Amino acid sequence: MTNTTPPSGEPVHDAVTAPLTSADAGRPLVHLARVNKHFGPLHVLQNIDLSVAKGEVVVVIGPSGSGKSTLCRAINRLETIDDGVIELDGKALPQEGKALARLRSDVGMVFQSFNLFAHKSILENVTLGPIKVRKLSKKQATAEAMELLERVGVATQAEKMPAQLSGGQQQRVAIARALAMRPKVMLFDEPTSALDPEMVNEVLDVMVSLAKEGMTMIVVTHEMGFARKAADRVVFMADGQIVEQADPESFFTNPQSERARDFLGKILTH
Repeated sequence: MTNTTPPSGEPVHDAVTAPLTSADAGRPLVHLARVNKHFGPLHVLQNIDLSVAKGEVVVVIGPSGSGKSTLCRAINRLETIDDGVIELDGKALPQEGKALARLRSDVGMVFQSFNLFAHKSILENVTLGPIKVRKLSKKQATAEAMELLERVGVATQAEKMPAQLSGGQQQRVAIARALAMRPKVMLFDEPTSALDPEMVNEVLDVMVSLAKEGMTMIVVTHEMGFARKAADRVVFMADGQIVEQADPESFFTNPQSERARDFLGKILTH
């Protein structure tokens, strides 16, 4: 993804593009090696190896219960792992404390449920993190927040409360809130699955534009159209394992595993 200008022609926010240095040019931005996770007797992540380059869009798909969301949540330690290594920008994930808080500010997360603060306005939701964590002045945080809300198409809703917005609008605010922290990578965990069908595209359109601008993204989704359109790589998971991964064209037209063929056969024929 090399285009760095959004469709509106407006300049890209600092959150999206940053120049590669010689030190990180050959290093993955996100790296998982031999990662395992159990929930009791259930082995939900089994020796996961995955690397994501800066600017790459990786879409993770697979049947329910395959470990996709657990993988996504492990990358910023919302889920702890039993063993293995997860690195962000060459550094292992901290266990806890201030180092973990700093790491989380580098990893934007958009959930299935919008997780907005119900008692704060849309603008306050987006400015809270930059003021509290990045120590921006209220004036600067507000200016950046309004730019991001404009970018996701909800600037006119800035003074409203979350309950006054549709689900699609709330999810776009959640994306703006994550971007306000200027993350190095964005994680999306089923970001459209709680939305009414007519609201899905308005969120996916924002995500497609982010992909085009060069944001590093790991997206867990059932939206195969988004995977075809925006992914650099599709990762197919089943039963806690990465079964196969390929570029979208190769994966959707010629899946290599019987498990992937069966999965695609069921979802693409309805």
